[in-house]
Amino acid sequence: MKILFIVGARPNFMKTAPVVNALKKYAGVECKICHTGQHYDAKMSDVFFKQLEISEPEYYLGVGSGSHAVQTAKIMTEIEPVLLEWKPDILVVAGDVNSTIAASLTAVKLGIRIAHIESGLRSFDRTMPEEINRILTDAISDYLFVTEISGINNLKKDGVDDSKVFFVGNCMIDTLVKFLPVIEKSDSLTQYNLKPQNYFLMTFHRPANVDNPEFLLQLSEFMKEYSGDYKIVFPVHPRTRSNMEKAGVNLNDINNLVLTEPLGYIEFMSLVKDAKVIVTDSGGIQEESTFLKVPCVTVRDNTERPVTVDVGSNYLAGTNFENVKKYVDLILSGKGKNSAIPELWDGKAGERIAEILAKE
Repeated sequence: MKILFIVGARPNFMKTAPVVNALKKYAGVECKICHTGQHYDAKMSDVFFKQLEISEPEYYLGVGSGSHAVQTAKIMTEIEPVLLEWKPDILVVAGDVNSTIAASLTAVKLGIRIAHIESGLRSFDRTMPEEINRILTDAISDYLFVTEISGINNLKKDGVDDSKVFFVGNCMIDTLVKFLPVIEKSDSLTQYNLKPQNYFLMTFHRPANVDNPEFLLQLSEFMKEYSGDYKIVFPVHPRTRSNMEKAGVNLNDINNLVLTEPLGYIEFMSLVKDAKVIVTDSGGIQEESTFLKVPCVTVRDNTERPVTVDVGSNYLAGTNFENVKKYVDLILSGKGKNSAIPELWDGKAGERIAEILAKE
């Protein structure tokens, strides 16, 4: 059996690595990786292959940036010759990025079965490009691997046959569990002169947020307000940095602000683990912080990962920073909620997926 894995953006690597590694023990299963190049910054992409102990991809498409239409079209055009040449039996995609839907659409028209890691997640906000990618990928997938109970319920509502749906847990957590001993030895706190529980960690990259100059201004004012008592670590996504420069948002006059380039997985997770609070618009960080029981305030109006709010340490604050401050102050007061680790987030999701795929 031949299985081709598609990766293209940071979260794909953490979701793919556990499955690729788990399949190595099965005789007769040949795996290859195709990197679309959707994230083309080495600090956003290449470093993850080295840190996560994944072999270099056999195929690299190098599609780079572009509008959703341009990027999706480029991936489809470039992936088709790969699929025709190698003829995989199964294409494995993860998450909700353009690489996921583009590769899936191309494969399904060639009669190749599709396995979708992280199926069934829904924000119910179709203005989000990721939501469209999720819905369409699930609709054409043959194996739908679910991370949380909400995913099962959503797929039932969509009319997906139960025989295609597998509740396996969360591959992102597999990667975190595996590398936690390495993460704990990281010197990131020393490098940035930080003390555990005495800093905020912030990340922002969603276009709906960072393409809005008013949002960026409010973000800078938020950081000013809390930087008197806490250091603020802000790894700046390339898109966010560019938009801040265009909007004339100046961060240089904020005390205790540590600006960094995008970080590698080990360095970043070390900062997640010891943060007092995380303020973000990311999806994956909601899950990683939940497993580590670190309070996370998500600056979005919705989340496709409701278990992180219902069970975990995540707070859904919306995009009004007055509401964000309400949750941050609650956490700082020590009156935040007690959190737990969701079902099957035990570090074995990749093994479960590999067992299912190897039987086919």
